[in-house]
Amino acid sequence: MANDVKPRVKVPKSAKAGEAVVLKTLISHPMESGQRKNSKGEVIPRSIINRFTCDFNGKNVIDVAMDPAISTNPYFEFEAMVNEAGEFKFTWYDDDGSVYEDSKSIEIA
Repeated sequence: MANDVKPRVKVPKSAKAGEAVVLKTLISHPMESGQRKNSKGEVIPRSIINRFTCDFNGKNVIDVAMDPAISTNPYFEFEAMVNEAGEFKFTWYDDDGSVYEDSKSIEIA
């Protein structure tokens, strides 16, 4: 598990039914490629977020596969259609098997 990993998400508190809302996510993660060495000359193990998903009320909104070339602290901004009140669930998957999650609710105005 990478140290100090912190997922952050921004979801509007409410929206009109049928409205597209902008969702923003950022996860603080070092994204080690497995090709660098530490001060002792030892290879630093690979540790990257290799997949990101977002679901709304159990239905997939976005599913992104990431490769080692992805930057440190990956940021995603995307739109989702909201037809009902519910919960967005954000999930990041790490190479080492760690899973980081966050969720935010949205109401219909």
